Amino acid sequence: MKNEAFQDHYPEEISHCYGCGKNNPDGHQLKSYWQHIDEKNISDSITVARCIPDKKYTAIPGFVYGGMIASLIDCHGTGSASAMAYLAQGRELGSLPPMRFVTGALNVSFLAPTPQGVELTLVGKFSEVKDRKIIVDITLSANDVICAKGQVIAVLMPDSMIPKT
Repeated sequence: MKNEAFQDHYPEEISHCYGCGKNNPDGHQLKSYWQHIDEKNISDSITVARCIPDKKYTAIPGFVYGGMIASLIDCHGTGSASAMAYLAQGRELGSLPPMRFVTGALNVSFLAPTPQGVELTLVGKFSEVKDRKIIVDITLSANDVICAKGQVIAVLMPDSMIPKT
């Protein structure tokens, strides 16, 4: 389970997110993974994602645009929430019915300029885990410097968002 990207287990019909959807060839294609799973207290588990944003996401030369940073935090948060929901229920990633989470709220604080051309690391930790709502606290760092912190309040995606086939 640790080496499988959470987003690769999203159902095909709801895998088009610009930030992390495998079916969106123009998107960022962010992939999130388990870094650590704590079997005794699952809310102490940790997720990780890594990426190098394309140069087109420039704020000013040499630095990443803040909207891109928020997008990465958002997608890592909802992906982490989905994986946590499966873990909390003892289910395999991607098993039916799908447990896809969407953003209920997003809060991002920018702490330091984020340099371009280096790998960004996102680390997610869980501050609340409920059946329909999961809160993920995320740090985004570059060169071991925390550049941004975010909190994603992720909610279970309503059935009305799932396309009818």
